[in-house]
Amino acid sequence: MPGTKVLEDIELIIEGIGGGGGGKPPGDGGGDEDKHRQPGSDSHRRFSTAIILAIFSILMFFMALATAFIVLKVVSTAWAPVHLPRILWVNTIILLGSSITLEVARRRLANADLSGFALLWRVTTLLGVLFLVGQVIAWRQLVLAGVYIASNQLSSFFYIFTAAHGLHVLGGILALSYVALREFEKAKISRNTAAQITSYYWHFMDGLWIFLLALLYLGS
Repeated sequence: MPGTKVLEDIELIIEGIGGGGGGKPPGDGGGDEDKHRQPGSDSHRRFSTAIILAIFSILMFFMALATAFIVLKVVSTAWAPVHLPRILWVNTIILLGSSITLEVARRRLANADLSGFALLWRVTTLLGVLFLVGQVIAWRQLVLAGVYIASNQLSSFFYIFTAAHGLHVLGGILALSYVALREFEKAKISRNTAAQITSYYWHFMDGLWIFLLALLYLGS
């Protein structure tokens, strides 16, 4: 399942791909060059590249679903509109708000305000959880209205889109929780790097949701 795979990828990325030690190969004669090298710069590049590759694989998965959605909407004679729950707009505002609090938290971290960072980072995590709760409420509203995954083609895509996106958001919440709870003095990655690569993933989830919501409203 794509959501499970992404959770595993995030754990590998954060804990340190390839051992995270950044050891010097034998006989490379490091000398003075190592003195001028930024500490953690190699691991930062490695982690950033890994999360970008993970994001790209997720994007390809959703693009395949989006392509099927568009093709079916154009060629299917059985396509039927669905009244989408209004709470989706509330959920969208919550998710966008979480991106704002995340960036403010990162600025606090850059200014060495660890208490302010911790507070805002936890607010971001809570907003992510609220988004998922809101998505479950949207499902419940559709079910109460008699709209199920097998009701028609659009409802099938709605449940698939929101479930798959929700699983990936859950992966982001786990990454946020990792950054909030980890003792980085004992970690192979710095708090700044962990916060940065987590922000890449979280902002991508925001943008992906806007795209999916636009598709769903186009189809309805």
